[in-house]
Amino acid sequence: MRTAFFRTLLDLAAQDERIHLVVADIGFGAVEPFAERYPDRFLNVGVAEQNMIGISAGLALSGKVVFAYSISNFPTLRCLEQIRNDVCYHNASVKVVAVGGGFTYGALGMSHHVTEDIAILRALPNMTVVAPGDPVETEYATRALAAYQGPCYLRLGRAGEPVIHKQGIDFQLGKAIEVRPGSDLTLISTGGLLEIAVQAAEALEACGAQVRVLSMPTVKPLDQEAVLAAARETPAIATLEEHSVLGGLGGAVAEVLAESLAEKVLFKRLGLPSVFSSHIGDQNYLRAAYGLSKSGIVESLKSLLDLVRK
Repeated sequence: MRTAFFRTLLDLAAQDERIHLVVADIGFGAVEPFAERYPDRFLNVGVAEQNMIGISAGLALSGKVVFAYSISNFPTLRCLEQIRNDVCYHNASVKVVAVGGGFTYGALGMSHHVTEDIAILRALPNMTVVAPGDPVETEYATRALAAYQGPCYLRLGRAGEPVIHKQGIDFQLGKAIEVRPGSDLTLISTGGLLEIAVQAAEALEACGAQVRVLSMPTVKPLDQEAVLAAARETPAIATLEEHSVLGGLGGAVAEVLAESLAEKVLFKRLGLPSVFSSHIGDQNYLRAAYGLSKSGIVESLKSLLDLVRK
C-alpha cells in the first residue's frame, strides 16, 4: 500500500502544483523520490508531528493540498488536538496519512499498535476516514482524497500487501465495493484484512456457505445503503477490521442497523477487544492471537452461520 500511495502521489504532484508532502522524520527511501523531484513542495519537520499538522494546516489554508505522512499512531493520536482545532475546525484540505495501521508494526509494542484511530478520527466533524483494502484501492483512494476539499484520514498498511482487485474498480468515497457475491452471510471488511476476508469466504464456500464480501474502504461517510442492502439480502452480517471493535467499522455498521426500522439481521463484529495487547510479535502472529487469522475468522463465521440455520 505504501508503494502504491507514493507512486500515485508523484503522479498527482506532476499534474497539480498545489500538492505538498510534509513528513515527520520517517519514510527514507519512500519519500526521497518526491523530495528530489519537488523540493519546494516537500518538508521534513523532524520528530515533531504536532508541528507537522500545524504547518500542514497553514499550507492548506493558503490554498495547498497537503499530505501529512508519518508512521503508525504518531500523526493521529499524538496530534489529535491539532487535527481537531487546526484542520477539522477550519475544514482545511489536509490529508493525514498513517502508514502501519493495526498490528503492522506489532513487534515494536503497544506504542506502535494502531487500534483506536478509526474510532477517534471518525468522531471529528468534517473528517473523512478511508482505509483501503489493497494497493488498487490505495491508488484510487489517494486520487480521490487529493481531489476532495476538506480534511481526510488515510490509513495504510505498510508494504507487500497483495492485489485483491484483478480488474479496475468503481471507487467512490463513501461507497462499498463488492468483491464477491453471496446470499448466506455478508462479510464487510475495511483495511488490510481484505485478503483474509476473501480467503475465509472461499473456505466457507467449500463448506456450502455463500459469503458475500464487501470491501468498505470509506468508514466515514459509511455506505449505509450497502449495509441495508446486505441486511435485506442476507440473513447475517459480520464486520472485519484490524481495530478495536469499539467505534470503528463494526460500530459504524451497528449504528446503521440499530437505527433501521425495517431491516432485522444477525450481526457480529470481528476485531480486537478493548485492551492493550499483551502479545509482542509480527503482524500475522498478533492477528492470530486475536482471532483475525483465516482459521479464526472462519470459526467465528461458522458460529454465526449456525445461528442463521437454527
